[in-house]
Amino acid sequence: MFGLFKKPSELEKLQKKYDKLMADWHKLSSTNRAESDKKYAEAQLVIDKIEKLKEQ
Repeated sequence: MFGLFKKPSELEKLQKKYDKLMADWHKLSSTNRAESDKKYAEAQLVIDKIEKLKEQ
């Protein structure tokens, strides 16, 4: 209940963005290979940011 008004941390925001990009990547992988590759590249950039935050 006390977490109700808590803002998500930067790590949580990035994780949510990564999950969405991977879902989009999976959905596009069977229909549009070029767009699928773009989503995967974006997801890799986000996961790199996540790893840097975890190291700190």
